[in-house]
Order: sequence, then C-alpha cells, then structure tokens
Amino acid sequence: MASVVQLTQPGTGKYEQLLKRCSALEPIPTAVVHPCEEASLSGAVEAARQGLIVPILVGPRSKITSTAESAGIDLRNIQIVDVPHSHAAAVRAVELLREGKAELLMKGSLHTDELMAAVVSRDGGLRTGRRISHAFVMDVPTYHKVLIVTDGAINIAPTLEDKVDICQNAIDLAVSLGREWPKVAILAAVETVTSKMPATIDAAALCKMAERGQITGALLEGPLAFDNAINRQAAKTKGIVSDIAGDPDILLAPDLEAGNILAKQLSFLANADSAGLVLGARVPIILTSRADSVRSRIASCAVAKLAAHSRRRKG
Repeated sequence: MASVVQLTQPGTGKYEQLLKRCSALEPIPTAVVHPCEEASLSGAVEAARQGLIVPILVGPRSKITSTAESAGIDLRNIQIVDVPHSHAAAVRAVELLREGKAELLMKGSLHTDELMAAVVSRDGGLRTGRRISHAFVMDVPTYHKVLIVTDGAINIAPTLEDKVDICQNAIDLAVSLGREWPKVAILAAVETVTSKMPATIDAAALCKMAERGQITGALLEGPLAFDNAINRQAAKTKGIVSDIAGDPDILLAPDLEAGNILAKQLSFLANADSAGLVLGARVPIILTSRADSVRSRIASCAVAKLAAHSRRRKG
C-alpha cells in the first residue's frame, strides 16, 4: 500500500503530497465536458501539463478554440471532439466512457444537472447498483490530514439506505487515497440517540450495519456532534470514548444542506482547499464549480486519478 495522503503538521500542503503520490502513475484519459470558458479549459490543460490526465475536450470546437485563443491556452496535441452544444457534449462524453476511450469524466462550463442527466440516463448512462453521491476532499489548514465531507451536492434528503451507499462510496475513495480502515464520523446535532432526531437513529443503524458487514472497510462512530467528532477533548468532556472522535477521515453529513454548509464554511472561514468528486457511477466524475480555483481543479483531477488507478487494480 502506498503512503497515506496526509501530513503531520497542519497548513503544510496536503494536496502537494497528494500530487506527489500521483507522479508515479500514468495519466488517465479524461472526457472534459464543454470546456468553453477559461477556468474549466485552463484547469484541464494544466492538469494535463502536470501529468494527471490526458484530456479529450468534448464540445463545440469553435467555442473551445476561441476560448483558448483569448486566454492564451495552447491546445496543440489535445484531442477535441466536436459537438454542437453542451447537451450533446454530455451525451457524447458518456459514450466515450462506455466505449472505453476515457476513464474519467470532468465537468466543464455546463450546469451540473445537465451533466448528471447524461450520467444517470437509463439508456446509455453510467449507473451502477450504487447510489450516486458527492464527496468534498478537503485540505483544512487547522486539521492534521485530508478530510472527506459527504454528501453536500447530490442527495438532498438521503434515506438510511442511501446513506449506506454514500458512506461506502466515501470509504472506497479514502482507501484509494491510501487510507487503510478509514474512520467515519456520522454527524448529527447531538451525540445521543433520540427518536426526535431521525439523523441520530440513522447514525446508530449505520454503525450496527457496519458491525454486520453491510458497510465494509472502515470504522464507524455515530451519532457525533461536530465538536466531538473533530475534537478529542470535546468528546472526552462529553464522556465519549472513541478512537474516531478527534481523528476522522470522513464526515458523513445528515443531509445535503448540512454537508454543503459544512464544506463551504471550511472553505471560506478556515481557508480550506476543496476537491470535488461524484462517486458511485461506473467512473469517478470530477465535479468542479465555476468559482473553483485552478488549484482546486488540479486537486480534483489528482484525487480522481488515484481513484481511477485504484479501480484498475481491482480489475
């Protein structure tokens, strides 16, 4: 097993270690969907320059080349698949993946729902038996290792069964990043189980399901309030005895709003960098926001590359 993606000191560039792990691995063919504005196009090209992906740009050729010219981006030796508009780009990119011509999907300058409609299409999409979910992979300066927050973008009000897949997707991602037996903190507003708060019952059920082998490959603890999930002293004060409290690799949010708010608070109040991936489909999907920096886009590509190589090893 390769070294774990983490540093012992906060604020010293956990993403840089992630990129270092990627350097020994070959770049992954990646269908980049409708990269017709500067940030999405430059992110894909920079990821290619760093050896993370081999981009296949899928979209209107005229718009892609015009964007490249105005931004001074060199597209020599980069394949362009010409299609008339963003909807066609999403459909054609999914076809490239089904044909085995690409192993990753990367969102460009189209709306997420337009991309995901092609991904989840019952005719020619990328569905599996798993529920599709999203994970933020975060480098928080005040935390001692990479932290995964899920799900803050796809599942609005997940059921218990949905949370099983959301949890397993995040566990598999953490393992692909080098973490053996990742620690999962299942979040709620309180750390006690009460019928008045369904999230606490779900958390307790998930822990029992892990004991019975319905969730595999990780250590689970919950319900945990955020303070005693992330801070060992806070857990000790509440009388919680746990190897996970204060040291989680994964924070499993009770719903999309909680997960989304948590990830954005970490980004804007704690200066965290975040990478975004959609999991549970046939291939990892690099889901970036138009507000994301090139650094975040590069980190997303690095995480996806490690996930893709992990899938190759599993065969």
